[in-house]
Formats: sequence, C-alpha cells, structure tokens
Amino acid sequence: MKLDQRSSGVLLHITSLPGPHGMGDFGPDAYRFVDWLQSAGQRIWQLLPTTPIGPGDSPYQGVSAFAGSPWMVALEPLVAKGWLAPPELPGFDARRVDYGRVTPWREQQLRAAARGFFARAADEDRIAFAAWCLAQQDWLDDYVLFMAIRSPLNGQPWWTWDGGLKRREPQAIAQARKDYADEIAFWQFVQWQFDVQIGALKAYANERGVHLMGDLPIFVAHDSADCWSRPELYHLDDDFQTTVVAGVPPDDLGPLGQRWGNPLYRWDRMAAENYAWWTARVQRALTQADVFRIDHFRGFAGYYEIPASSPDAKQGRWITGPGMALFDAIRQALGPLPIVAEDLGFITDDVHALRDGCGFPGMKILQFGFGAEGDHEFLPHMWPRAAVAYTGTHDNDTVRGWWDQARPRERAFAGSYLACGEHDVHWAMIRACANSVADMAVYPLQDVLGLGSAHRMNVPGVLGGNWGWRFGWDLLGSEPARVLGLITAASGRGPFGLLKLPE
Repeated sequence: MKLDQRSSGVLLHITSLPGPHGMGDFGPDAYRFVDWLQSAGQRIWQLLPTTPIGPGDSPYQGVSAFAGSPWMVALEPLVAKGWLAPPELPGFDARRVDYGRVTPWREQQLRAAARGFFARAADEDRIAFAAWCLAQQDWLDDYVLFMAIRSPLNGQPWWTWDGGLKRREPQAIAQARKDYADEIAFWQFVQWQFDVQIGALKAYANERGVHLMGDLPIFVAHDSADCWSRPELYHLDDDFQTTVVAGVPPDDLGPLGQRWGNPLYRWDRMAAENYAWWTARVQRALTQADVFRIDHFRGFAGYYEIPASSPDAKQGRWITGPGMALFDAIRQALGPLPIVAEDLGFITDDVHALRDGCGFPGMKILQFGFGAEGDHEFLPHMWPRAAVAYTGTHDNDTVRGWWDQARPRERAFAGSYLACGEHDVHWAMIRACANSVADMAVYPLQDVLGLGSAHRMNVPGVLGGNWGWRFGWDLLGSEPARVLGLITAASGRGPFGLLKLPE
C-alpha cells in the first residue's frame, strides 16, 4: 500500500467484531466487515495489536512480540476441517468481551481442536503444519517452550522459574522440550492456525481493495518470551529484574507521569547485531498487515528512563534513542517500510526530524484541535499531506462522548469550526478529516456510528474495564455505510461512483 495514496478507513479491533464465541475473531463476521468497508468505499481497516493480551486484557502488554493472540483464532474453520465438534455455547455477552469467561472457554475449544488435528488430520494439513513450524522456528521455538513451561505454572513469571530454566541452561532447556512435547505441539498448532486465518483474511480484504493496518507497540512486556529468550537485550540485573523501565514524565494530564513498567532495550547490543531482532519483528508484522503504525515513535529519537525502584514517573531522564540507524538497517534488509509514526505526546524537533527523515507520515487527532486558537497544529487547515487524520483513536473518548464532556469554550469553538451541533458532530469531524489534505484518514467505528462514551475502547492509565467493546450488526444498518461512502467519494478517497450523481 502506498502511504501517499489518498484513502480512508475505519479503526476497529478484531475483538470488537460480532460473533457467537464471546469475542471477535477471524471468523465469518470479519469477512462480513470487509464487505461492509468495501460498500462504504473504505480502503483501510486499522487494527490494534494482534499479539497476545497481557495484564488488564491489554493488547499492548503481551507475552510475545511475534506470536498472535490465541483468542482471535476462529472456531468455524476448525469445525469445518473436522478437528472440532460444533461447540455448545454458554451464552456470552454480545456487546462486551468478558475475558475471564471467554479465554478459558476458547482455550478448551482450541485444545480439543488440536487433539482432533493430531488424531485425524489429512496428510496435506500435516505437511503444511510441519513446513510452517520449520519456517517460523526463529521465534516460534522459544515462544512455544515459554508457553509450555508457563501454562502448568498458572502464568508464574519466568524469573521465578527453576534456575536452569530461567537461565536457559542448555541441559534444562533440552529436558523441557522433551517433558513438554505435547504442550509445545498444542501452542504450535494454535499459532499455525492464527497465521493461516489472518493470512486468509488479509487476502480476502486485499482482493476487495481493503488494506489491513496493524499496530506495533514499541516495547515488550517484562514477563514475555522475548525477555526470557534474549535477556541480554534489555536492562535487567543478574536476577533478571528491571533496573530501569519505560514511561513518560509528568505533564498537564498527570502530575505523576506514566510509569509503564516495560523493560528498556539495550540499544548498544541491538546495534552490535545490526538490529536483527527489530528487523525480524518488522518482517513478521508485514506478513500480517499491509501497513502498520508504530506506537510511541518518539521513543526511537529519545525515550524516558525511570528507575525501576521509583513508584511513579516523577524521577527519570531522557536518553537518546537509536534514531535513523535502526530504520536504515531495517530498510536495508526489507526494502521500503510502510510505517505510520505515532508521534503524539511530548514531541521535540528530533522526533520530527526522525519521522521526516524516514519518510513516515505522522498522526493528527482532530479532537485535540479545539483547546487553543485557530493556529493549533491539530486543526485540519494546519495539517500536512504526509499525515494520517483521525477523529480520535482507541485511547480517546468517542466524538459524541468528547462533545458531551468538553469544556464550553472547546465545544463552542468546535461547533463554529465544524458548523455542527450535538447530533451531527461525529459526521462533521469525519467530513473535516476526509476533506483535509492529509493523505490518509481513519475513523473509529464508534464515531461512524455516532456512539457515546459508554462505547469507548480504552481509558489510559485505568486498569480494568477496557478493551471489551463489541458492536452488533443491528447498529450498522444501511445509513452509516451510505453516508460514509458519500463523504469518501466527495473527498476523493474512494470510488466517485458512490455519489450516484445524475447525468
């Protein structure tokens, strides 16, 4: 996908899709949503990270930077293959993901499907599985062993494991591969099916002119296969505890700042390997998406280092990041990089220089534009072409929710700028993004549907209650696709024929 092609799309995470199995997945409803996007003239489907979820059900704190979320594997294809009997449904909430109920149930179904596969799979499927495992072994072998050891320990962090395992002593690792052979095979099967299914969905979308846009978190979780397999690439002490962690300093939004707790990279050691780990990570991301957003891009120019002993982010310092050397190495190995830089927050000139030097578009959030005066950088008339325009992101309130809770001055300014009111502010913001010069525009589905704060995806800094939103097909109807298609066609971002103008 060319990032300078005038286009637009919708932000919707896989888990937010409808479906009978407790959360959205790569099943029939994903294909139906692609058809809906096509009918509305959209060329982009932006997802959140599809890696495994972590604490608080967050897709930004997973146990692997390379693996796919097991809970996105659709069950219908497994039934169709004859590996899984049609499951009995316990009655899940159609509008919220109850991860505490859904993930254990889905794991039971996946384990049953794996048993069915290993017992009665056709030869061609066994050959395909073996070939895939061989092709992915650079990341897969460590991940599946990590999961195989971790699962019977109820998720006990790897640094608390037996000394030989946590230190990856060759004899202990070899013995674990024998002891956990069946569990290893199960996790291989799940990841194989994840790749098969996301690949099929991507092909279906691409055939219909829709491109998948992924999301790559900059950091990994401490309790992850990545840290366990290569601890020397992170700032860890002899007991594998973090010495410094990631976050951002205090600002107007928080007097304590944000202490994310992710381990920080040893960029010097990554550089000594010509950034091979990052190249492999980007290469894998590009097998699953046509373009992807890198979260917290400013961390590549300079990142905030917080002592691990600090309970908040008030103590810390800025450290120079790898900069252009990282992306030069990746580009040399992989060619042109279809990357969108998440350049929000405390942004300095070096971040802009790195973004522009890489040729990556940044992000513009329309909701942020009404807190000052008419020259604010987030107002559409100030945007450059090399940008992705958003009404809001997964971290923002919905447009309708923002309007309801905005300060009177902001609401009045937005009403004047957009020529709108309470009932049409979502369409006015979408139209403003679409009519801007920004090459790309993306709108959360909640904004296309004009939904309020109850439908918000995430509240940053709040643990629990996030990431669970789902929609139902009854919310879409025909009108949102029709109106979005008209806006898209009129702004030159989709087929002009959607306007259906008289001759």
